Amino acid sequence: MKLEGIFPPIATPFDHEGNLYKAKVKYNIEKWNQTALAGYVVCGSTGESVYLTTEEKVQLWEWVAEYAAPEKILIAGTGMESVRETVDLTNRAAAIGYKAAMVRTPHYYKNLLNNPAAQVLYYRAVADQVKIPLMIYNWPQATGLDIAPEAVAELSHHPNIIAVKESSGNLEKVMRMIREVKPGFRVLVGSAPTLWPSLAVGAVGAVLAFANAAPYATIAIWEAHRTRDTAAALDWQNRIGYAAHLVTTKYGIPGLKYAMDLNGYYGGPPRLPLIPPSPEARKEIEEAFRDLKG
Repeated sequence: MKLEGIFPPIATPFDHEGNLYKAKVKYNIEKWNQTALAGYVVCGSTGESVYLTTEEKVQLWEWVAEYAAPEKILIAGTGMESVRETVDLTNRAAAIGYKAAMVRTPHYYKNLLNNPAAQVLYYRAVADQVKIPLMIYNWPQATGLDIAPEAVAELSHHPNIIAVKESSGNLEKVMRMIREVKPGFRVLVGSAPTLWPSLAVGAVGAVLAFANAAPYATIAIWEAHRTRDTAAALDWQNRIGYAAHLVTTKYGIPGLKYAMDLNGYYGGPPRLPLIPPSPEARKEIEEAFRDLKG
């Protein structure tokens, strides 16, 4: 499977009672189907996966599989703290038709897991038992654990581990991974503010929360990279930089969902204990996205 291009880790639509909102899942997916997004990651961090029950995750995988266009690659976020639960979730996603699983680094016992040997053991143990390929998912800002480049390089030789999503925004680390992984192993990034530089040094795509609200802007950067139009890529990167910072770093998922509402998608409320953005935050997001609509 050739993973490349832009994938949104889709936001999970909730109604105002906090329940999954099927009609809005359908609405968002059918709108994104009309874009050149490469596919969808379902139940990633942006999807508030840590707040979803197992039954809700399976339900979301089923709905997105039903509504996604046939050419879209479907990736399930299945990472849990234990190997056993991650394997079980991944194989349930595989049975629904998902083509790969994005598995975040286990991190609860940081003092025991923050070393390459433990990280390699976890991913190998999962990859040995699942029916679809794995994408390593590293987001140290949230997990507090940063997978070592040498661990990724070692894991790239496992036949069922095909990619990494590196969300640290550390360009030097991305470059090191690209240099050291096995040929054919895919390095994708998860930081919209560093999208163009990451592509320029060899990343093959991105899984971007920002793409939920402004898919065309991120696709424009990807297409400019693909056609070697450096000026256009830099122009678009500069356009999205501040807005991407607001909805990924400063205001997070609640801010992103508000930006989706502004841009014609359904963001809706986050799930408690997350709370909607303040009036001041909404105003700041409105101003940042004024030229990023449609």
